[in-house]
Amino acid sequence: MNIALWIVQIILALMFLMAGLTKAFQYEKAKSSLPWVKDYSKGFVTFIGISELLGAIGLIIPFATGIAPILTPIAALALGLVMLFAAVFHAKRKENAAIGMNIILIALAIFVAIGRW
Repeated sequence: MNIALWIVQIILALMFLMAGLTKAFQYEKAKSSLPWVKDYSKGFVTFIGISELLGAIGLIIPFATGIAPILTPIAALALGLVMLFAAVFHAKRKENAAIGMNIILIALAIFVAIGRW
């Protein structure tokens, strides 16, 4: 089970790292690839990106180092909540294609949160 949790943690961390870097530091690229970004301020998009980056770090570093390992399941729960909000956001905008990935990420985050609690 530990190996499965590490695999999922790494996959989630990489996904949130890539998404977070794009939103936080490559606004124009995010604007061209994510339709919703055009409708929101750069500050809002950057905030989401930094939140995703911090969540990605929280999925790996605390548990790997043994320093405050309780932060890993908390990070997983927080990212799951972000994805829940994202799914509702995309549903309101009728961007149904994005909701499927949100649900998958929620499930993986819950798996990590429960497994590491």
